[in-house]
Amino acid sequence: MEQQPGERRLAVFDLDGTLADVAHRLHFLEPPRRDWNGFFRAASGDPPLAEGIALALRWAETCDLGYVTGRPERCRRATERWLRERGLPAAPLWMRPDRDRRPARVLKPELLADAARTREIAVVVDDDAQVCAAYRARSLPVVHATWAAASRALERAQEETGRT
Repeated sequence: MEQQPGERRLAVFDLDGTLADVAHRLHFLEPPRRDWNGFFRAASGDPPLAEGIALALRWAETCDLGYVTGRPERCRRATERWLRERGLPAAPLWMRPDRDRRPARVLKPELLADAARTREIAVVVDDDAQVCAAYRARSLPVVHATWAAASRALERAQEETGRT
């Protein structure tokens, strides 16, 4: 790691299920046909998860923030607007390439790999237990976000289709 002297560490937050409540859009993932486009289009209406927002703002006092998400790149503008409207600082936003369908537990640690080579990562906060385990396997410090209601439908869909 080649962090510059005086450069603050990174605190990296997931979005869906950590900062944003996705419960209102889970119906898009009901079998037999999952509507991922509808699921992501509805993200701009996500209510904030107060505990996640408060935690991010606390970390922002001593660290630079970053955001990592399984949302596809085509959602960048709406996602940045959502973060701004919730009072969260502008920060690096690592997103899934539009045609990338790998599971989040594979994708997200890879998205952070470059940042981890040049910056010290103070913490990564995510609601997905498999993603948390993948971060720990790369020796990253993790906080497992458990404040949102767990959704078995979302967990299954993420693994079967490699989204979010």
